Amino acid sequence: MSATGMAAIRPGRRGLVGHRGHPLYLAFLLHRISGLALALFLPAHFWLLSQALDTARMDALLLWTDSAAVKLAETGLVFLLAVHAFGGLRLLALEFLPWSARQKTLAALALAGAGLVAGLFLMRAM
Repeated sequence: MSATGMAAIRPGRRGLVGHRGHPLYLAFLLHRISGLALALFLPAHFWLLSQALDTARMDALLLWTDSAAVKLAETGLVFLLAVHAFGGLRLLALEFLPWSARQKTLAALALAGAGLVAGLFLMRAM
């Protein structure tokens, strides 16, 4: 790394320093945040499923799920699921495959793949 590049990651400065300045740190953050968001979603999902016991309440909830806001939220959920899945595949590749400098490209492709899956879901949902 050149002397100019070293100045950008000097310890002690506020902002992205050290390993946090690395592009793959974003991949780590996306994987962690998507996992946490999915874990927070699960109780709400199970509660919604429990409403199927009362037909009138379930019918009202099913009507609500047909709104554009819920469709958009579902698209976000599919995006989080795809990000988490592709991030997990990236981690498996890091563990079991010999890795090269193409790692950044593969991480970007994983994010693009997640966006593609979410976009396809949105097109199907509308």
